[in-house]
Amino acid sequence: MAKAKVTEKNIKLILHGSIGKAILALAVPVVINSFLQTMYNLTDTYWLGQLGTNELAAINLVSPLQQIVVNFGSGLTVAGAVLIAQLIGASKKEEAASMASQIFVCAMIFSIICAGVIAIFTPTVVNWLGADEPTAKVANVYLRLVILDMPFLYMVNIFAAIRQAQGDTVSPMFLNLTGILLNVVLDPLLMIVIHWGAAGAALATVIAKAVPAMISLVILKRDTTGVRIRLKGFRFEKSKMKSILTVGLPTAIGGSTMQLGFLLMSRNVYVYGTGAMAAYGIGNKVNGLITLPSNGIGSAVATIVGQNIGANQIDRAEKGYKIARRVSVIFLFVGGLILSRPFLSEAIVGLFSTDEEVIAMAADFLSIMALWCFTNGVYNSTSGLFQGSGHTEVTMAVDATRLWVFRFATLYVCEHWLHMGVRSIWYSVVVSNALSSVILYVVYRTGLWKKKRV
Repeated sequence: MAKAKVTEKNIKLILHGSIGKAILALAVPVVINSFLQTMYNLTDTYWLGQLGTNELAAINLVSPLQQIVVNFGSGLTVAGAVLIAQLIGASKKEEAASMASQIFVCAMIFSIICAGVIAIFTPTVVNWLGADEPTAKVANVYLRLVILDMPFLYMVNIFAAIRQAQGDTVSPMFLNLTGILLNVVLDPLLMIVIHWGAAGAALATVIAKAVPAMISLVILKRDTTGVRIRLKGFRFEKSKMKSILTVGLPTAIGGSTMQLGFLLMSRNVYVYGTGAMAAYGIGNKVNGLITLPSNGIGSAVATIVGQNIGANQIDRAEKGYKIARRVSVIFLFVGGLILSRPFLSEAIVGLFSTDEEVIAMAADFLSIMALWCFTNGVYNSTSGLFQGSGHTEVTMAVDATRLWVFRFATLYVCEHWLHMGVRSIWYSVVVSNALSSVILYVVYRTGLWKKKRV
């Protein structure tokens, strides 16, 4: 009963209470949750950095391949959060529960198939990426093992989507805390103490994802106070599958296309050597931490917009977006100015590598990204607006353009015209992010998001 009261309170806050409080209540747990998820990779990065540059380069080389599948599947979780939120806003709880069951089954089938396919073709992809023999050996072992976490990761993500749609972002946070604590213990144990190296890092991640996944499955099946999944006598429903594809497929295509671009970027980075590859990975992961508040606010916007559109409160949905965008931009602008200072960026990246060349490149990359990270505030909050309204085709188009047009075009100009060397990679990232933010904002001004899609 207590949980039911909390869920009901969150829904009332989103639909009728203070928007600022709603953003805070939703975003803070999401930020903490995202931080905990990021810690999986950061923990691996730290301990692999202790083993050597080849190990660090290997994990950064193949991570985008894993993320292609993760991001394609994220289309299902985005669809879940949007569709369930709109049904809850329209006071259709039974329909929301049925939708949750459809999304869960689709996600499980997809994750199992993809994990098997990637395991089979791992050596082919690693060779195509141009890895040298020592790096390729580590990359093959790591990816073939870590990909086994795919079904578990999807379970946790579906749980988070269902809870977030109801305004509950605290439960996923505590669930992921369990996983990160396991990973923190298992990483040094399997990698250093038992001497399993990259294989130990992968196994630690799989085990740390499996435990919260099983917990989330039990909760989703037994929850009697909120939206739960029903697998007994399950049948696919044509109308719901159509809604899932309408909302989820654009996000899936956009996300996986973007990650394919990241994979090609990894190939471009590797041209500058294993040191550059290690620096690129460190810089991206630390930057991910910097922008966590922006990501959390974007998720909050999606829930607020979704529920209010379901309740036909368009003006309130837009008000929530504007407040969130303003807060996100100011926070990242101030934080970015601080973190872009060279002495601070060097100290941060120095935690993940002892190689002076890697530290110098990673610090340079991080300083540049931090200075311009405020553009992510516009990007994430506006993406949340379009996702919450069901217009995921907009974010799909912008995501694809960001990588395949802006990033590679900037990279070409910086490399071949300006001869900037490895810094071409760094500037291609910030320029493409900034341009994409401007485009999303311009499309928002057209009012397209106000047209109902689901």
